[in-house]
Amino acid sequence: MSRVILVAGTGSPAGRAVVRRFTELGDTVVAVSRSGGDGALAVDLQDATAVRELAERVGAEHGRVDGIVHLVGGWRGSKTFAETSLEDWELLHGLLVRTLQNVSLAFEPLLRASENGRFVIVSAKAAQAPTRTNAAYAAAKAAAEAWTLSLADALKGTSSAAAILVITALVHDGMRAANPDKQYKGFTDVDDLARAVTALWDEDPAAVNGQRIDLTA
Repeated sequence: MSRVILVAGTGSPAGRAVVRRFTELGDTVVAVSRSGGDGALAVDLQDATAVRELAERVGAEHGRVDGIVHLVGGWRGSKTFAETSLEDWELLHGLLVRTLQNVSLAFEPLLRASENGRFVIVSAKAAQAPTRTNAAYAAAKAAAEAWTLSLADALKGTSSAAAILVITALVHDGMRAANPDKQYKGFTDVDDLARAVTALWDEDPAAVNGQRIDLTA
C-alpha cells in the first residue's frame, strides 16, 4: 500500500532528493515549502494556524500520515562567541525549532493513526559539539533534537517512531560542479540522505524510536 509522506522544506536540494526518492518508491508525497512551486504546497510553517489547516487538509484527503520528514533548515555563524547575534538566534529559532514544533503538534494525531509511521529530522554534529562560532545554530539544533525526542516518548507503544539523522553538512551535484576541486570530506550527499530516510521504514518502530543515527560514521 502506498504510504502518505509529508516532506517539509522541499525547496532545498535535500528536500527535492527526498521527494524524488519517495516518489520512485511509489509513495504519495505531500510536498511543502514556504514559497510553493514544483508541485509543493505553499505554507508558512512558522504560522501555527496555517500548519493546523494543512493537517486538517491532509487528514481529510488521506486519513493518516505515514511519514513526516522535516527538512526546514538554515545557518548563521559568527567570528567569535561575543559577536554572536541574537537576531540570528531569533531567525534560527523560527526556522529550526518553531516550524518543527508547529508541524509535530499538528500532525501527531495523524501519525498515530498510521500502521507504520515515522517522523524524521536532520540534525548536525554541532548540536552535540557546539563551538564558539556557531552558538546560535548549535543551540537551535539541540533544541530541535530535544523536541523530537519528546515526540519519540509520546509515540512509545504505537506503530510510529520519531528519529534524528545526524550529519556534518550536506553536499549535492550543484556544489560539486561549482567547486570541482573541493573534496567535501565528511559531507553527506543528499541522495544518500534520502536513502537513509526511507530506510527507517525497514526497521521496527521500537528500534528506531528516539534514536540519533549518525550518517557521518
